Amino acid sequence: MLRGFLSWIEDRTGLLSAVRHFLDEDIPASAGWHQVLGSVALFAFLMQVFTGFLLALNYAPTPGEAWDSLRYIVTQVTAGSVIRGMHHWGASLMIIVVGLHMVQTFVWGAYKKPRETTWIVGVVLLLLTLAFGLTGYLLTWDNRAYWGTIVTTRIMGLAPGGSLLLRTLGAEGGAIGRVAFARFYAAHVTLLPIAMLGLILLHVFLVRRHGVMPAPGDELLPKKKFFPEQVFKDTIAIFIWCLALGLMVALVKVPLGHLADPTDTSYVPRPEWYFLFLFQMLKLFQGPLEVVGAVVLPAIAVAFLVALPFIDHRAMVRLRERTAAISVAIVAALAWTGLTATAVATTPKQVEEDATAEIESWQTIPASQLAGIDVFRRANCGNCHTPGRSDKAPDLTVARIPRDRDAAWLMKHFPNLSGPEAKAVIALVTKRSEESLDAWRKAPDAAAQGAMIYQSNGCADCHALNGEGGKVGPSLNGLRLRHEAQWVKDHFADPDKFSPGSEMPAFNFKPADLDKITNYLIAIPK
Repeated sequence: MLRGFLSWIEDRTGLLSAVRHFLDEDIPASAGWHQVLGSVALFAFLMQVFTGFLLALNYAPTPGEAWDSLRYIVTQVTAGSVIRGMHHWGASLMIIVVGLHMVQTFVWGAYKKPRETTWIVGVVLLLLTLAFGLTGYLLTWDNRAYWGTIVTTRIMGLAPGGSLLLRTLGAEGGAIGRVAFARFYAAHVTLLPIAMLGLILLHVFLVRRHGVMPAPGDELLPKKKFFPEQVFKDTIAIFIWCLALGLMVALVKVPLGHLADPTDTSYVPRPEWYFLFLFQMLKLFQGPLEVVGAVVLPAIAVAFLVALPFIDHRAMVRLRERTAAISVAIVAALAWTGLTATAVATTPKQVEEDATAEIESWQTIPASQLAGIDVFRRANCGNCHTPGRSDKAPDLTVARIPRDRDAAWLMKHFPNLSGPEAKAVIALVTKRSEESLDAWRKAPDAAAQGAMIYQSNGCADCHALNGEGGKVGPSLNGLRLRHEAQWVKDHFADPDKFSPGSEMPAFNFKPADLDKITNYLIAIPK
């Protein structure tokens, strides 16, 4: 039955003979592990197409909705975070593999006659791979993606005709809105894949037409078949690539920052790692010379790659004799590594909250209610007012307060509590919400105590926190994005030193209390 089925397939489609013809390709005797990168690059592209399709099933391609849909994918869709991790890290690994493939071809001299066109198509494929990274980077629509793309488009704008290109993309004027987002998305999922697939087919056709380049002197040696030896090596290389991807997905979580905020001038923008070298190079060319680093040098590099087969048309020599090509590759690698490392080292430390991280209920309720939980626990109110029970005293989680008892009555009902403590309990029992009831059961004691210290020292008179408090001082939500814990502690001790002109008085907390209030404030999300 199987033979009959395969015979039917072959008779109707010719598929089996086509596959057999592809696998029976003659390759030089010198072919081996250094030829596997092309197959790995092809597999990486197909993996990006597959994972991108899975993401697109739940992705909404408009600003705002894009961020919400991506958060839904990561937090709600089965294996959504794994799929996103595969697409994210797969893109980086694909850029690495394509880059290494170009370096290997350059060092071996596989661009020489008659393979000039094959090399030029490979250069264009490298540029398209980088374009995939640029257009896809924006689509998360968080602060990191938005501001990183702003930096990259600013660099693009320095090129001749750059303003026209940015106007076409809808990114003119240093801002990115709905039009630019739509065009980046269209390029990422439609234009670039079609162009990439067409050039890959052309590239494979040219490789098959001219064959794999043999080592000099091996042209007359008996050839071998692509299958099974080279197929086995390609498969092992692809497996190693998959293993690296799996480790990245498992060990390094892809963060999703907060929704892009074009007004957030405190965010320090940086492009993705594969453009950091260009970003750093711009610092070497200030003022009118900026165009040299942004446009002239990259254009010369690309022009050199395209013209290389026509510049170097000498006879092929063995790898160990290609000292000039090896030297150029080493210098280029050192320059790229140095610029990228410098860019990373000089990037100011900034913390961007992961919007997919789980936030506890106690982190979202006002400090007054959380402080009330601390008082409720310390005063042993739960001995009688047990949440979920009403046999000894009213269950305050369901009692009809303040309809039955107003705030004035409740204030008199707590003769043994200080004013701030009584107010905290009243805030808890009169302003119940689903979050506060959940926090009543689950809030850590240290967090509740930190909130009580915050309330009893009048911090809420000047600062807003979780929608409650004054506006004299800055809001304290997302404080950890702006300052580290030690800065907060030092600021309590000497506010004017860290915020010149501040009206905030110094607080000499006991070490334990200082830790509690600081840890509480640092834990509150933006």
